[in-house]
Amino acid sequence: MSEPLIVKTRFFTFAEPPHPLVLKSGVTLGPVTVAYELYGELNAARSNAILIFHAFTGDAHAAFYHEGDQKPGWWADMIGPGKAFDTDKYCVICSNVLGSCKGTTGPGSVNPATGKPYGLTFPVITIEDMVDVQKALLDHLGIKKLLSCAGGSMGGMQAMTWAVRYPESVHSAIVIAACHRHTAQQIAFHEVGRQAVVADPEWKDGDYYGRSMPARGLAVARMVGHITYMSWVSMEQKFGRKLLDKEKLGYDFSKDFEVQNYLEYRGKSFVERFDANSYLYLTKAMDYFDLAGGRKLSEAFKNIAADLLVISFTSDWLYPSSQSQEMVRALKADDVDVTYVEMQSDYGHDAFLVEFDDQTRAISSYLAKVQRERSLP
Repeated sequence: MSEPLIVKTRFFTFAEPPHPLVLKSGVTLGPVTVAYELYGELNAARSNAILIFHAFTGDAHAAFYHEGDQKPGWWADMIGPGKAFDTDKYCVICSNVLGSCKGTTGPGSVNPATGKPYGLTFPVITIEDMVDVQKALLDHLGIKKLLSCAGGSMGGMQAMTWAVRYPESVHSAIVIAACHRHTAQQIAFHEVGRQAVVADPEWKDGDYYGRSMPARGLAVARMVGHITYMSWVSMEQKFGRKLLDKEKLGYDFSKDFEVQNYLEYRGKSFVERFDANSYLYLTKAMDYFDLAGGRKLSEAFKNIAADLLVISFTSDWLYPSSQSQEMVRALKADDVDVTYVEMQSDYGHDAFLVEFDDQTRAISSYLAKVQRERSLP
């Protein structure tokens, strides 16, 4: 058995005063620290770089192992030698997004002006702001143009934003289980989660650092969110109406069903690894996301110069295939070279973290096509 591939998280700080980052809102922020990881090597032409975007609660640790870890990164089945994002061919980069709590500057970071965590004094951020931070990182790494950028869910939003915002900086974009803007229903689910957090008495208007985390509210928020990540088929197959360590219904308010115990476990484990304020900020960023911005979608896409691969899953009801198909129609109206693949899956929205074989076949052949058609080394 080969030795596990080890990677370390790196950090880059920029936007030092007097040159802060100007956010979409017009508010400035600085300095900004970005956590990121690299897998594989840049070629001499620096033409083989692929930027990977994590989903909502993810981090920069997408593949390989950290020293001493028992589990690899969150997309390890997709990134590595011989995999979809083949690190024998490509230099793969993944950074933690602005506003998160996994190494990149966010509401839990220390505000240098006060010496205390930002809390709610941290400015509201957008998907565009996340992408601008990633662009600064790539400039630091000396990468002028990406072979590709790719991500699922919130990561797919970032991939689309790269294609729109920096059309000359990316040859291709892979958009998985995503949309071009949130619907009222998608915003509604996030609002229920946010209200659960702020209703927790331990939240204290976001000023809970050094004290008790608003654990109950954040756990409920995660429980609601996790339901949307699964399909009714996968929940029925996994749980059905199985009872929890009992032979008959209790006719009380104890947990009767296995699905209740599962959601409670998901909520508690989430509290152990994520920050409540980051939950608020990142859900808000997704809700603000709207590439059309009041225009026709094809108008928003008219300057795209990248090729695109759009992937959706049949059982994803959080970001259904109809939203991907709407993007594809608009891209085709602008004569953008777009490939669309709808994959059969019972796993719901989380399919992009589970259905590795189909994604690998589609992505491997797509990247080879991009390299061939764009004459890239």
